[in-house]
Amino acid sequence: MANQPLPLGYGKPEIEMREVADPEINKDLKAIDAGLAVPPTGGFQMTPEEQKLHRKINLKYDLLILPLLTLLYVMSGLDRNNIGNAATVNFTDDMGIPASAVNTGVTIFFATIVAATPPSTYIGKKVGVTRWIPFLMVGWGVFTLALAFAHNEAQFYAFRSMIGILEGGFYPCAAYYIASCYTRYNLALRLGLFYGSYAIGGAFGSLVAYGLLQIRGTSLHSWQWLFIAEGAFTVLIAIFAFFYVPQHSSQAWFLTQEEKEFAVERMHRDSGGQDYQAEGITFNDVKLALKDWKIWMTLPTQIIGGIPGNAVPVFLPLIVRSLGYESYRANLYSVPIYVVGAAGLWTIAYCSDRWRDRTLFLLIAYAFQILGLTLVACLSGAGGRYAALCIMQIGLYATPPLYVAVLANNTPTPGHRAIIISLNAMSNINGIPGGQLFRAKFAPLYRIPFYVSLGCAAYAFLAIGVFRYLMIRVNKRRQTKLETSNADEIDEENTTNTRIGDKKWTFIYTL
Repeated sequence: MANQPLPLGYGKPEIEMREVADPEINKDLKAIDAGLAVPPTGGFQMTPEEQKLHRKINLKYDLLILPLLTLLYVMSGLDRNNIGNAATVNFTDDMGIPASAVNTGVTIFFATIVAATPPSTYIGKKVGVTRWIPFLMVGWGVFTLALAFAHNEAQFYAFRSMIGILEGGFYPCAAYYIASCYTRYNLALRLGLFYGSYAIGGAFGSLVAYGLLQIRGTSLHSWQWLFIAEGAFTVLIAIFAFFYVPQHSSQAWFLTQEEKEFAVERMHRDSGGQDYQAEGITFNDVKLALKDWKIWMTLPTQIIGGIPGNAVPVFLPLIVRSLGYESYRANLYSVPIYVVGAAGLWTIAYCSDRWRDRTLFLLIAYAFQILGLTLVACLSGAGGRYAALCIMQIGLYATPPLYVAVLANNTPTPGHRAIIISLNAMSNINGIPGGQLFRAKFAPLYRIPFYVSLGCAAYAFLAIGVFRYLMIRVNKRRQTKLETSNADEIDEENTTNTRIGDKKWTFIYTL
């Protein structure tokens, strides 16, 4: 497309003294045209016509693609956590396995999901994530259905491990796809909406469980109907997604030709010209990812800080049952907690996009966790503990999409970004210790599990504070460098491969 303004800080434009509607953009363009060094402010600037196209493209993705992706994640959450719902009617007794098998099943699931994540993400990037995701979903849907007919511990553990292996590549592949569709400062809210479907999935799953677990008078137990229904629907929706979701913006059936061209162009400009979609994953991408300081700051933090986030959703119906609600009704009373968590997540994600800050809202999310966990660990009354669970849930669901957003925003090259998001998904390893937290011996108050969770959240709060401080320091050094450089030096930095990605001193980190 002709006569497009370049991203701030990425060389001199060909057109002199352009005028646009936004006075701030106009001021920056005049500075570039005058040959002055302008620090990149993140993202890229658009003319009014481009802004209209940008909004149209976002709206079409928001209405036609994002809802389906969120539904896919709902099914992922249902098939992951339904053993917690089934445990409220003691399915382990019918299956002839000990109650502790639920904890072991959760641990096995997370062990296999972590092991499967890197190779599954690599395959997804190679064959196309829009083809790989439906394949994975059909597989884990079949094994979810098969759980209804498990008759011993070995079969139960085998089916849970296969579900974990097949779910391993889903989240990083889906997050990578979303990150390739939206520009930097439109991303966190969309990832929040996507991840929020996990919370809605918990609410929906509890409602479904409330209905199905009351089935009586058939040859099958009520919990068997739960596994059959959720597994079968996963398979059906996966087949539909295979034919519906486009592989790339340039192939999107719902975009006009002009919109397709700008959809590709905006991603290229938003990354400062580093969005090399055609190259795929290279060995250099792997080296860059393994040496990337951001992932080694955030991954340990998310592993430790995310232990309660992977444990509580699975065992929430049992935790609610411990407040005094009978078996299947515990699933019903779990619904408001999930809904509050989803609403909190969407609010925090929106604010993160609105104020263009990720780590600040990570700190806010962990503050909600710390408050909720402190209250639920210290209070004894059912009403107060129920309210505390709602507060805690806001923070639990808000953190994962913000981690993906801050890493995706600050990793401009796609291959490197795909590896980083895959490594970030390795944080699911925290489900291994998390699966052992809420054991029956700690019921009904579960004080020890909540105290452990509180310590994890407090550590993560401090670690994210350090991460934010380090990025601020790097940005200040780069800002100083940009202010003392001329346009030719900035252009040379951006057009040569001496440094690439976020290593370039023209790249300003999104906090």
